[in-house]
Amino acid sequence: MGYSIEQITYQLTWPIRHEVMWPDKAVDYIKLPDDENGIHFAVWKNKEIVAVVSVFIEGDKAQFRKLATLVSEQGNGYGSALINHLIAHLKHEDVSLLWCNARVDKTGFYEKFGLSKTSKKFNRGEQEYVIMEMNL
Repeated sequence: MGYSIEQITYQLTWPIRHEVMWPDKAVDYIKLPDDENGIHFAVWKNKEIVAVVSVFIEGDKAQFRKLATLVSEQGNGYGSALINHLIAHLKHEDVSLLWCNARVDKTGFYEKFGLSKTSKKFNRGEQEYVIMEMNL
């Protein structure tokens, strides 16, 4: 396998989020106001974090945010491993609906896991997003 998935503190997600998602913005741009309330997972490879995701549970619904894999490690299945791990975790937490704000150009990736596009779209910066969701 060569990697492991572990729960981490939210502060450990920041360097990967910043480098991958918004490297041209200040690091505060990738911090979420409710980061301390989330559950955060990382893929560890050779004692380094190569991918992260955060999930926020409210009642029986959960939103995952900030899925990011180092550019040098993309295409190795780490993002998929994180999503599968997250779905398995949430099924044990009595969560019935999982959703995310997906970059429009990444929707095909999320559809592989059973997420479907909704009609809700929005822009942040130059990025267009669509809300995707699935029943667990």
